[in-house]
Amino acid sequence: MKPNKNPDYKKIYSDILQFLHPEKNEACKSFMSKDIFSVQDVIKINTIIFGKRTDTNFSQNQKYRSYDERAILEILDYQKKHKLNNMQLAQHFSLSRNTVTKWRKIFNN
Repeated sequence: MKPNKNPDYKKIYSDILQFLHPEKNEACKSFMSKDIFSVQDVIKINTIIFGKRTDTNFSQNQKYRSYDERAILEILDYQKKHKLNNMQLAQHFSLSRNTVTKWRKIFNN
C-alpha cells in the first residue's frame, strides 16, 4: 500500500478548531463534513479561522508552499471559470505571476 503524501487537513483543522478556536466550529461545519479537502477548501477554511492574510510574516511563509498537480489544475480551472488573467489569478491565490505563467505553459491551459 502506498503511503499518503498529502497532509490530513481534516485532522489539522479539527484540532485547531477544538483547541484554539472552538467558537468558529459552527462556521466550519460544512468543510469538516468533507473527507478530502480541495485547495479552495483549505484557503476558505483558513480564512474563516484566522481571518484575512494581514500578518507581516505571511510573505515569509509564502515561500514554503507547494502544490501538487491536482491543485495546480484546480487553480487553472478556477482561472478559466472566472475568466481571470494571470495577474488576477496570482493576486487571488497569493502566487507569483511567473508561477502562473509557468504552470500554464506546462499544462497548456
